[in-house]
Amino acid sequence: MNLLEAMRIYILAVERGSISGAARDANIGQPAASERIERLEKYLGCRLLLRNARTFKCTPEGEVFYARSKKILAAAEQAVAEVRSDGQTPTGTIRIGAPHCFGEVLLPSALGFVHEAYPQLDIDLALNDRVVELYTEGIDISFRQGPVGDGTFHAFRLGHVERTLVASPDYLAGHAPIVEPSDLTGHAFIRIKSMFGTDHLPLADEFAKRDNVAIRTTITTNHWRAMYQMIRNGMGIGVVETFACVDALASGELVPLLPQYCVPPQELHLLIRAQRPIPTRVHTVAEIMKQCVPDLLRTLTVKICPDREPYRAG
Repeated sequence: MNLLEAMRIYILAVERGSISGAARDANIGQPAASERIERLEKYLGCRLLLRNARTFKCTPEGEVFYARSKKILAAAEQAVAEVRSDGQTPTGTIRIGAPHCFGEVLLPSALGFVHEAYPQLDIDLALNDRVVELYTEGIDISFRQGPVGDGTFHAFRLGHVERTLVASPDYLAGHAPIVEPSDLTGHAFIRIKSMFGTDHLPLADEFAKRDNVAIRTTITTNHWRAMYQMIRNGMGIGVVETFACVDALASGELVPLLPQYCVPPQELHLLIRAQRPIPTRVHTVAEIMKQCVPDLLRTLTVKICPDREPYRAG
């Protein structure tokens, strides 16, 4: 027995006041409609309808089953509408995961495009700097900086996130000049706990030759904003995603250090759970992100001139 179909016939019978009316709406014969309701009653082990030549009404059990069936069928239709990929307007909730800095600074602008195009789509944004498992945490789309790793997902490269070694002018005015990478060990370094993993900073010169330079970490934190604010306050030097400090660099509140070197950028990927078919809401949002995020990265990232003179206090 097709339970959902039998529930649909039963609902029509109750709302039309007759099995013949339900049969007409369902485009089936009256005997077939009667048989489906009888099989439904047998399956449930109770009578749903009381009918004779003059009366047609629900039993108490039939009233309860009618109300519950209406909700179940509505939920089933909503579920079908959310996952069909036939050009329908995306509905429901899209769950997105992202690292804190990217999610706080750049992603809101991208989500603005989504909200403007599909205001009926609900967005659930979760920010976390650890690696998010899409399936186990119920995430539809995730942004990942650094190595993609393994997992049951589709990955799409969006570009790379540049990072800049910075300090405040006040800090540099009171400390020894930073001219060569070896000078870094004499300065207080502030970083996120997960950054680099060791007390060594990766640097690359203009010929892309890479080296790991020793640093002296004095403060660690688990959130980029606290690190950023302490650097701006002159408590030490550190590495910040360039798009997050572009305004401070432009205004002179922060100064790039060792501009003849760069901290290697991190790859940025968009991850989608591997499933067939991909729900309309997920496909739609992913396509918007693939178009707008690379543009936002280029727009919000300041390029440090490689032949700029190192900053010297005084």
